[in-house]
Amino acid sequence: MNIIIYTLVILGIVYFLLKSIANMPSKKISKNLRKLIFFGSIGLAILLAFGGKFLLSLPLTLLSLAIIKLKGFSIFQLIALFRLIQTLRRSGRFSFNHDQNIKNSSNLTLEESYKILNLDMNKKITKDDVNKAYIKIQKKIHPDISPETARLSSIVNEAKEIILKNII
Repeated sequence: MNIIIYTLVILGIVYFLLKSIANMPSKKISKNLRKLIFFGSIGLAILLAFGGKFLLSLPLTLLSLAIIKLKGFSIFQLIALFRLIQTLRRSGRFSFNHDQNIKNSSNLTLEESYKILNLDMNKKITKDDVNKAYIKIQKKIHPDISPETARLSSIVNEAKEIILKNII
């Protein structure tokens, strides 16, 4: 009999919780979820650190720093930047070795330009779409943020110009 009562109470709580979440604005949900993940990962990291599991607490600490958006790259930004670098390295347009001869970046193809800006060639793209993708990438690799990414930034600039010429 107690199991039935506990089940009804738990289902009632879950129902009202889901109903309140459904009526809540998405920004508030996102903000509260970010706080919950931040404090939960910090708490779990502290528990693991006190338990002597320092290696397990490190990823949780890094996760919590990415969630509060401190200076630097979040994990998603690092993945996007890695994909951009890999695309450019495969085409021979970028290398970390400054002494190596790199193909002239003025030979970017339209397909490479779409890949660099992470746009789909098969969809109809407007100037606004190109500019949004360009700004999103430039926020991560602009030379003012990191001088090491000046060559990447110039390649992204060129990719934007090639796509915009093709749209017009």
